[in-house]
Order: sequence, then C-alpha cells, then structure tokens
Amino acid sequence: MALTVVQRPPRSPWPFVKLKLRLIAGGLRGRPSRITLFVLGVVMAGIFAVTGYAVFAVPGVVGDDRAAGMLFQLGGSALVLGWVVLPLLFFGVDESLDPARFALLPLPRRTLIVGLFAAALAGLPALSTLAATAGMVSTAADLGGTGAAVAQLGGIVGGLLICVAVSRAVTSAFATGLRSRRSRDLAVVLFAVLAALLGPLQLALLAGAERADWDAFAVLADVLGWTPLAAPWSLGLDVADGRLWAVPVKLLIVAGTLVGLLWWWSATLERAMLGAASTGSKAGHKDVGSPTGLLLGRRLPRTRFGALVAREARYWWRETRRRAALITFTVAGLFLPLSISISGGSAGPVAAFVGLIAVIALANQFGYEGNAYAANITAGVPGRVEIHSRVVAHALFVLPLLLVIAVVSGLVAGRSEHIPGNLGLMIATYGVGLGLVLPVSVRAAFALPESTSPFAMSSGGGMAKGLLTVGVMLGTLIASVPLQILAFVLGDVWLWIGLPVGAAYGCAAYLIGSGVAGDWLDRRMPEVLAAVSPGR
Repeated sequence: MALTVVQRPPRSPWPFVKLKLRLIAGGLRGRPSRITLFVLGVVMAGIFAVTGYAVFAVPGVVGDDRAAGMLFQLGGSALVLGWVVLPLLFFGVDESLDPARFALLPLPRRTLIVGLFAAALAGLPALSTLAATAGMVSTAADLGGTGAAVAQLGGIVGGLLICVAVSRAVTSAFATGLRSRRSRDLAVVLFAVLAALLGPLQLALLAGAERADWDAFAVLADVLGWTPLAAPWSLGLDVADGRLWAVPVKLLIVAGTLVGLLWWWSATLERAMLGAASTGSKAGHKDVGSPTGLLLGRRLPRTRFGALVAREARYWWRETRRRAALITFTVAGLFLPLSISISGGSAGPVAAFVGLIAVIALANQFGYEGNAYAANITAGVPGRVEIHSRVVAHALFVLPLLLVIAVVSGLVAGRSEHIPGNLGLMIATYGVGLGLVLPVSVRAAFALPESTSPFAMSSGGGMAKGLLTVGVMLGTLIASVPLQILAFVLGDVWLWIGLPVGAAYGCAAYLIGSGVAGDWLDRRMPEVLAAVSPGR
C-alpha cells in the first residue's frame, strides 16, 4: 500500500524572503541594464537614508524639542502617505509581492500574509525608511535619554510596519484595477505632472516658509500625533516630555491600525490573486468609419495626409511618453511666464523660451515609434508629407496651449495689451525651433528603450546624439533675438503687429527647415529605421 506524503506549507516567512532575493538575483543575471538600474536604486536608497537620518537628527543636536515634535509628526505622516501613493504608481515592480503569482499554490491565507509581509520588509524601500527614521532615535536620546531612545526605537519599528502594511493592503485592494492599461497610463500621467511640478513646488515651499504660521503647524502636528499617521513617530518625544501615559495609548493606536490593515489585506488577497478580469468593454464598439476619424472625426481631409495627421494626433494623446512631454511642457510653460509676470519682470524673453520648450519633444520624433516606422516606409509615404503631418498633429496640441499660456500670463500680470505680442514671440520661436529640430530628428535619430516610462532614455550613442538638441535650443534662441530686439525698439507698435509678424517669421523658418528635413528623409528612410530600431 503506497503512502502519500503531504508536505505542509512553511510556517516561517523565511522562504518568501529567500524567494524574493532569488528573484532579484535571477533578474540581474546577464542583464547589464538591470544591474545598472539596481545599483542606481541602491544609491538612491542610500541617499534617502542618509539624508533622512541627518534631517531627523538635527533637532536633537540643536536641542529644540518643539521643532522635533513638528518634524517627527509631520515628516512621519508624509512617509506613511508616500508608502500609500508610490506603490499605486509602481505596482508590480517587485515580482515577489504580486499576490497573483501565488494563486495556484496551496498556501493558507495566513501563511501568505506573513510571508509577503516579511518579504516586503526585506526590500530596499523598507530598509532605507528604517535607516532614515533612525535619526529620530538619535534625537530622542539627546532630548530624553535612554528611555526615550528605546521608546522611539519601538516607534520607528511600528511606523515601518504601518507603512508596509498600508502599502500592501492598498495594492491588494486595487490590484485588479491597477493591472489595467488605463490605470497604468493614469499613473504615468500623474508621475509626469509631479516631475514637472518639482520646480514650482520648491519655490512655493520657500515662499511659504517665509510667511509660515509655525504655531498652526505645531497644532496640526499635535493633532496628527494621535492618528495612525504620526502616532508611532512621537513615542520617544512623549517620554522625553514626561507624558508616559501617552505611550500605551499610542501603542494601542499602532496595534489597532496594524490589525485593521492586515485584516483588510487578508480580505482582499483572494481577489488580488485572481488577477485582472477581462478588460474588454461590453459596450458597443463605435465605428470611426475611416482612419481620419480616430481623433478629429471627419474634419480632416480623407487623404493620406489626413490619415497621418489623425494617427499622429492619436499617438500624442494616447502614447505615454509623448503625453508626458506635453504635460511637462504645459506645466513649465505656464509656470515660467507666471513667475516672471508676478515678480514684475518682462515676459518677452520668457515667451520665446516657452516656444522653444514646445519643440524639444520632436528632437527624436521617430524614436517614439521604433521599428513600427517600417510601415510608413512600406506604404511609400513621401518625406515632406511625413514631416508636415507630424508637425500638424503636434501643433494641434501646442498652439492652443501657447494661446492659453499667453492669455493667462498676460491677465495675471495685468498687461492684457501684451498678449498678442507675447503670443507672436511664442509662435515665432516655435516655428524657428521646428525649422532647426526637424532636420536634426532625421539626421540624429536614435532608439529609445522598450519601456512605457516617460523618462526612459537611451544610452551610449543616443546620449551623444541628444547633445544636438542642446545645439538646437541655442540656435533657436539666437534666431529669435532679432524679433526680441524689434519688439523692444518698436515698443507699443509691437503690441499691434507682434502677432502677424511673429507668425510670418515662424512660418518662414518652418517651411525652410521642413523642406530640408523632408528631402533628407526621402534619401535616409532605411537609415532612420535602423537607427530607431531597438537592439540595432
């Protein structure tokens, strides 16, 4: 009689940690690009850890317990919120933490929760967060001695457990939606907006710090200290201030929060393991009727040129890297004139710079498509038709944005009479930039990596060729100098003639550059295809 040996599921979380480490090692083996990204990740995690430790340790060095309270509770709350948001943007980066990969394994739910939780704690984000918050222990020791340091050490461990638990619970709850293409695109858009807002946010924070009401911040920090966002981070300071009764109360808040998050994670784990449901829409498919109906309906001519414009416009609206470029241009284009206008400066030079920013996205326009550009070569699209259709599709988005930027900056500055002249400078710079960047996009095309990341760039020869974009920017600024001098000399007259003169100047520059680029493309289509094909 044969005996069947049934192996029990592991009770220890260590196999999950080993699985995670093996997945990381296997993903790096023989892949220099991934090794480079991993090393960069380690460096960035180290920078975050060192910077965080230094920031949280400063109040202890200067002996300021009030600043320590605000920093610990506000900074700790920001850490918890960061652990909520970032996993939503980068869901699926860590393969060992995707519950769907364990769907076919006969593992109890409790074993999965404990194992995945331990694997998450063994990652770079958790370790760097723990190292960064260790500065709180140093401050607590300086302000309250050994007892405060021990309490703060328990606090940062509890805070880390809350961070990891809330990130896993959120990604598990929204797992099905986060796997959809639309959610991924939304995450890329939000990340592009955040990246474009880094400069404006820095200036806003500096301006706000000068007029900040620190008493209000202290009250807000004290309120957050009794919530799961900041309760664990303030344990050491409570001991240092003699509020020993607050420690067990906040520990109960931390424990209750952990239990609630783990219960939520457990309740949604089964749905996350099932994976994404069919994303096909049950609604009736709307027939566009023709290629030109992809975006603009039947307003475009039913010709090859109209079809190419509709296709390119659709790409600019749907493809993540192109859409991220438009978002970055919109944010930067609005922020620069507004900041200059509010400060009382002249928006003329900035208007020229805004027009320049708009054309940067076309410096490697063929690289967005990669080897898909072969379809245009096979169809025998003439070079000038190709160039004109791409520019028209790009202009459908850029020209309305230039109008909005000119109107908003003029109204905010209280100089509505300058709107036509500034718009003329923007259009002129945009046209000059097109005239210079289009030939460069043909002669210096390079392949982009096969990634949907809006910030993915090529290396090696692509980086060297990308330096030509800097030359285009300088050339565009130099070519727009005569118009700026003319605007300065004419004064009020420019307010009336600036728009038509700028439009004529930009159109002339564009026609010259597009003609050169179209002729070059007719002779270099195979070379362009080879240059933009990944792996060539």
